[in-house]
Amino acid sequence: MRIDHIAYRVKDKEQTARFLMDFLGYKKPDNLKEGFDIQFEDGTWAKCLVLEPPEKISQDMPWKIMDVGSLFNTIEHHLAPEIFVSSGSPGSIVDQWVQNKGGIGGIHHIAYQVRSVQAIMDEWTSKGFAEFSSKEPLKCDGLTQIFTKPMELTGVIYEFIERDTQGFCAENVKDLMTSTKNNKF
Repeated sequence: MRIDHIAYRVKDKEQTARFLMDFLGYKKPDNLKEGFDIQFEDGTWAKCLVLEPPEKISQDMPWKIMDVGSLFNTIEHHLAPEIFVSSGSPGSIVDQWVQNKGGIGGIHHIAYQVRSVQAIMDEWTSKGFAEFSSKEPLKCDGLTQIFTKPMELTGVIYEFIERDTQGFCAENVKDLMTSTKNNKF
């Protein structure tokens, strides 16, 4: 399990992105320089931006890379996670969350890449670790995802993500945002 991304919900995604790029070295990926928008059924929207870490992933999903010194050893590398930044129109799910955090916003959730979302759901449910925001994982081409409800022990929402490809799926992002609409913190 490794951290896949950290998601921020903020008042101004561009200003937040500029800080993360200028001071932490993150960058907008070539294929998503402008990000993407989510339109909700109530007419509100969220604007989303993905930022890549300064380290670049050169293969699709490299968890383990062959050690240069030996043909028989592998090393597991954990690069810095991607960052997902969103802001929303007045009254949107994102804006309401930001307003509940004093108008500043902050980290909404931490996403962990796992080999099987369903296995994690089964294990965490059986051990009483967490409740999930939906009964079934959300699926999109190459992605399976689920959110926990905020955990009482840590105050954090966790996302578990199973990837066959890199990137995000706008429809899953919308469904994930909607699934956390009624979270208490």
